[in-house]
Amino acid sequence: MRTADHLASNLELYAAPALKADQVAALAARGADPIVSAFRPTYNMAVNLVAPGVEEARRLWARLVRERFGADDQVARLRFHTQTGGVTLQAQQPLTNVVRVTVQALAAVLGGTQSLHTNGYDEALALPSRDAATLALRTQQVLGHESGVADVVDPLGGSWYVEHLTDRLEAEARALIAEVDGLGGAAAAIEAGFFQEAIAESAWRLQQAQERGELVVVGVNRFTQAEPPPRIEAPDYPELEARQRARLAATRAARDGARVAATLAAVGAAAAGTTPLVPPIIEAVRARATLGEISDVLREAWGVYRPGRPRL
Repeated sequence: MRTADHLASNLELYAAPALKADQVAALAARGADPIVSAFRPTYNMAVNLVAPGVEEARRLWARLVRERFGADDQVARLRFHTQTGGVTLQAQQPLTNVVRVTVQALAAVLGGTQSLHTNGYDEALALPSRDAATLALRTQQVLGHESGVADVVDPLGGSWYVEHLTDRLEAEARALIAEVDGLGGAAAAIEAGFFQEAIAESAWRLQQAQERGELVVVGVNRFTQAEPPPRIEAPDYPELEARQRARLAATRAARDGARVAATLAAVGAAAAGTTPLVPPIIEAVRARATLGEISDVLREAWGVYRPGRPRL
């Protein structure tokens, strides 16, 4: 899908390969083998851009790990899961979202995604209904079994226009990488509010373009209808809350409290030190510690990140 400018797309393309490269460098600084750390990463990318974007992410990752870590072909292979762009779904004329999701899913397949999630057409109104979730699944099945697009390794291979867009996106993404490197790397850029400010600026530009009519959103600023959005039946939230509270109370009553406390203490010690954090978290989960309890321990050790107010 088109955007008002390329900033949002490039941030997403940067965030997948280049942030992982930063993580690998940080692990190497702590003594880990960078090649092992970089081996076959998996990314979750929200696609609201065209197929050259995912092709560029794959190419950028391969070049980055070769340049920075001397990686071989196996490590340079990027695999990723793709989700269609929920931010593009509109409450007005929600059935039009079926077309948006289909176009985005097709772009992901053309770009070579290994895994795909398609959004429900009514997600701008509520949690996906059963019918919307089924139709989202059928969209993937039609693409996979009826369109023939999955029968070819690279359906867009040889397209001058696609290669031109891929080259341009890579150049713009590398400019962002250089800017972030100049700030001291991804972690320093986050602390400086670089990404938050860039995302806010991109969202503002997109909204302005829509309000001026420069970027057409079907059913929102063009081709509108007077009918209100359809009513989506909502679940009984108080009943759901009561049921979940009862399940939580039963779990806490049945578990070994001393074991839970010990595993949570181990999580806190790992968070405060330099030992790997995932193994004690797994043990805490096995002891039936809740997500909230584990998160509280991490919040106590690290605090809560509060980004500065972006400058628009």
